[in-house]
Parts: sequence; structure tokens; C-alpha cells
Amino acid sequence: MKMVDRCYAFHNQLLLSSILFYHFYASSAISNGLALTPPMGWNSWNHFHCQINDKIIRETADALVSSGLSKLGYKYVNLDDCWGQSKRDSQGNLVANKTTFPSGIKVLADYVHSKGLKLGIYADSGYRTCSGTMPGSLGHEEQDAMTFASWGIDYLKYDNCFNDDTRPTKRYPVMSGALKKTRRSIFFSMCEWGDMRPALWGAKVGNGWRTTDDISDSWGSMLKIADMNEVYADYAKPGGWNDPDMLEVGNGGMKYSEYVVHFSIWAISKAPLLLGCDIRNITNETMQIISNQEVIAINQDQLGVQAKKVRMQGEKMIWAGPLSGNRTVLLFENRKPVTSMMTAHWDDIGINSNNTFIEARDVWEHQTLETKFQGKLTTRVEPHACKMFVLTPIKKL
Repeated sequence: MKMVDRCYAFHNQLLLSSILFYHFYASSAISNGLALTPPMGWNSWNHFHCQINDKIIRETADALVSSGLSKLGYKYVNLDDCWGQSKRDSQGNLVANKTTFPSGIKVLADYVHSKGLKLGIYADSGYRTCSGTMPGSLGHEEQDAMTFASWGIDYLKYDNCFNDDTRPTKRYPVMSGALKKTRRSIFFSMCEWGDMRPALWGAKVGNGWRTTDDISDSWGSMLKIADMNEVYADYAKPGGWNDPDMLEVGNGGMKYSEYVVHFSIWAISKAPLLLGCDIRNITNETMQIISNQEVIAINQDQLGVQAKKVRMQGEKMIWAGPLSGNRTVLLFENRKPVTSMMTAHWDDIGINSNNTFIEARDVWEHQTLETKFQGKLTTRVEPHACKMFVLTPIKKL
């Protein structure tokens, strides 16, 4: 054989199924032209919770630029809960908190845009936001959508607290339609906690949908969230992504190797890469993780296919998924408290083991292994750690 001709069986199947999927769903998918790759940026909640103000947001935007993170794709600067007054104004409009955002959101958006970034905001599909400090958008969807558009908002995270006990399949399409009427391109993030399995219907409504409850900054929470999100891998695609919640990397609750696992799983899962730490005071270790261009490239790969677990041996997980250019991403994840040897077999991930030699690129060590692999790849993985490779078929040796 001159080259390894379509050695990944599932690449051909993927191409056919993607074409059929597109033709079947194109008419019903949200049509705002956004999210061809998962969004990247920052959100205020995981680190600051309600303690946000204009100064913090501006300084975060500055830090995304000065650190070089914005050039790597981190473009969204997203306000979460607690940005507004406790009541609407006399015309029924949402109003920025006069103490913490005295200049208003439009001025802040102009500043963020001047940095080449985008501004996101938070609202709720109920009567109050989850903190209880702000009005929700239930019954005010069109009015609030027009307000957000007039301010220059680029991203809306839409939560699920204090609702009227109706299904999210009823409430979320209302805001989706309201955003479309504004004629402004606003990424619609459906934060409804996985209620009624939004992966099954979310593509018609939003650009992303939470598949889980909230993450916390711990090894156990992160793994639980990752496992819940993986179930819906087949439903992620360009334009609409499964969302296992925001990143905790850099907030201090996990070890370095555990944060590497966290970032790796989110990357291969085509999850939004929304940083949740204090960008203004970032450590070198955190920067090493979140600025890894090879890992980011996997998340942003144009094929847009979410990786899955192909083998689960106790607490040893092997994930794999196709990438553009007939490549595959392979992740060895060791949840055990001891070092483990792990093996990935080509037939588990669709590689023709009879004819295929594989070049393996270690994307955390930034080196291509000298060995050319056939049939399988075995590696040693430290406790609560991972190794990730991009596999590329090469000429038969």
C-alpha cells in the first residue's frame, strides 16, 4: 500500500454519518452561525462567585491580552450572576448594579471589545437568578434579549433557578427565539443542568447545553462530571456542544497532575474551555496547562467530534476520538492512587492493525516518540494523571 488508506474504519463511517446527520438536522439546528468550534474564554463564577465588579472584569480582559491567552483563542469574558440591581427599572429593564458596575454594561462591553475580546453575560429562565440577587428573565425574554443586544453582548449563559415549574423544553426556546429577533450574533449557552437530557434537543435551541450539575474544584467532582458528559458524545457537533461546566484549573483544589487530567478530558470532549481562575494572578503551573497549544488544537479541531471511552478497566480509562487529517487523539487516564501500565489496542479505536504503523505525538511532553507503533501502544501513567497522544498513520515500514 502506498499510504495507509483509511486505516481508521470509523473515519469512513464518521464521514457518511456526518453527511446524513447534517442533512437531517440542518433545518432544525440553531442558525446563528456561531460555535463552529467550542468557545474559549473566562467566566467569573468559579473563583469570584458574587464578588465581581467593573474593575475585576476590565483587569481580567487586560490579563487575557497581556498573558497571550487571547491569541490562543480565549476570547470570551463572561460575567456570571450578581452583576445587576435587585429590581428592574421603571420601564421593566434589567439594570447593572450601580455600586459594582457604575458605568453600566454597555461601557464595559465597549472596553472589552476594544481589546479584541467578547463580553458574555448571565441571566435566568426563572423569576430570579440563582443567587436570588437579580430578576430572572421569565416573561421578559424579548425585552432582555434586546437589552443585551443593545449593550453589545456576545454570549448569554441562561440558568434554570426559580422557574415556574414548566419544562426547560418550553422555557429555553423562548429566549432562543428572542435572541434571534435581535439580529445580533449571541452565543446561547443553556445552563439547565442536564434536565430532560438537553443533548437530545439542544441543537435546535442553543450553541451549548449543560449536561450536568455544577462542577466543584475537586478530583471526585471533576471525574463525575466528565463521566456524565461522555454519555452524550454522539450529540456534539460544530454549532452545538455538550457542556460539562467551566474549568477549575488554577483554583487550588486539585494537584497539578489532576488539573492536567481535567484540561485534557475537557479538550478531547470538545467542551467549552472557559477558564474559572483569577487570570490576573495566574501561576506558571496553571499557565503551562491552559496555554498548551497542542491540547487546545485538539479541542478546536475542525472535525468537531467528541472523544469517548473505548476501554474501562477499573479505574484505568482509555479515551479516543477522530481528528481531522485521518488522525486520532488517545488519552490514557489513571484514576488509581498508584502508577499503572496501560495499553491501547488499535482494534479498540478502529485502526487496521495488520497494515498500520503509527506515529505517536505526546502533546504534554511536546515530543514525537521514536518508536513507530503497530497494533497497540503501552505506556506508564502516574497516579491521578494522564498521558495524551495524537496518533498519525505513516507509510508501512
